[in-house]
Formats: sequence, structure tokens, C-alpha cells
Amino acid sequence: MTRDVWVGVLAVALVGGVAYALFARSGWDAPSPRERVPVRIGVPAGGRVEKTDDEWRAELSDAAYRVARRGGTERAYTGATWDTKTTGEYCCVCCGQPLFDSAAKFDSGTGWPSFWQPLDENAVSLFRDAGPFDGRTEVTCSRCDAHLGHVFEDGPPPTGQRYCMNSAALTFAPR
Repeated sequence: MTRDVWVGVLAVALVGGVAYALFARSGWDAPSPRERVPVRIGVPAGGRVEKTDDEWRAELSDAAYRVARRGGTERAYTGATWDTKTTGEYCCVCCGQPLFDSAAKFDSGTGWPSFWQPLDENAVSLFRDAGPFDGRTEVTCSRCDAHLGHVFEDGPPPTGQRYCMNSAALTFAPR
């Protein structure tokens, strides 16, 4: 091999090794970095809940932790409440704050529980994603900052909103 070929091979190996080391050090379930621009910060009636990451991990199922605390998304049509028709309230899986009422739930055809409005606008906070998914607005619990899903402007009347939530981030309390 010529000297130029060896230099090229060495450069590729070096860059690949550094990239792998950075990725491996970040952890497999580390959320991708993104800038979140506040749209509306809710003020929870019962005050804030603050816990360490270890405390959340000990309290939540693996799926709930991955979605609510790490910003993951469950697969469509797999969540426990995506097609629930029972009347009741949907609450935050982390802190129990009531978030959505079944009266505002609708079948969006997406495979995730969808609502046209929250139970109280102060129950949720909204953050605009500024990054690879520009245009999405993240929905979090205002009491504990749990990631719930996203809100879109393609919902039904009267609000035109579609709060597309992850079942893993919610608990359901039937009436």
C-alpha cells in the first residue's frame, strides 16, 4: 500500500474510534441532545415534585422510565391505553397529577392516546423542539417534568389540537 492509503486508513480508524468512544460513554439510552424552547410553562396546583434519576428509576417500570424520564416513544398500537374507551382521568405515571379527561380523548388513527385538550392547561408544559424535528412541540408534566408526548395542530374542533401521548407515561383512573 502507498503512504497515502495508509494515512487514509489510519485517519478513518482514528475518527471512527473517537466517535465510538464518545457514543459508548454517553450510554445506550441517553437522549439525543436538543434545544428546547419554552412555549408555555404550567404551574401545578400541588407544587413541584423533584427526585433524583435513581429514585425515578427505582419507582418506575422500565418502559415508563424510558418514555417519561428519558424522552422515549413507545411503538404505535402497543400502549395500554391507546384504545381505551372507559370514562376517567389520565394521570402522570411519575407523580400522579391529573392531565387529561376521557371526554377530550379521540381516535386520531395514530396508535397513541390522543386528546384535544388537557384537563387544565397548567397541568402541562410545552416546549418547542429546535433541532432535527423542528415543528414538534413536546408536552411534559408541569409537576415533575415527565415527557408525555407531543402536541400537533391537526386535531379536531373545538381546539384543533392533537395531544399525542405515550401510554407508558400515563396511568388511567376509571370513574
